[in-house]
Amino acid sequence: MTTMTELAAAVDSRDPATGLAAVAALRRLLDELEAVQVSNARAQGWTWQAIAAALGVRRQSVHKKHAGRV
Repeated sequence: MTTMTELAAAVDSRDPATGLAAVAALRRLLDELEAVQVSNARAQGWTWQAIAAALGVRRQSVHKKHAGRV
């Protein structure tokens, strides 16, 4: 599964193996996108608190997850 269209179709599959593989791929994609956007926000001067609020998590959670990456 490489394209967003394929992932979208696979998530709706009645085959559990296909659906679960799509869920795992989406989870990896979301983690990558989150890391990119957190890095972008930090580069633009956002505080950990502002990033946490935008993500709907606690400041400590986002800092622990991303502080080493930025």
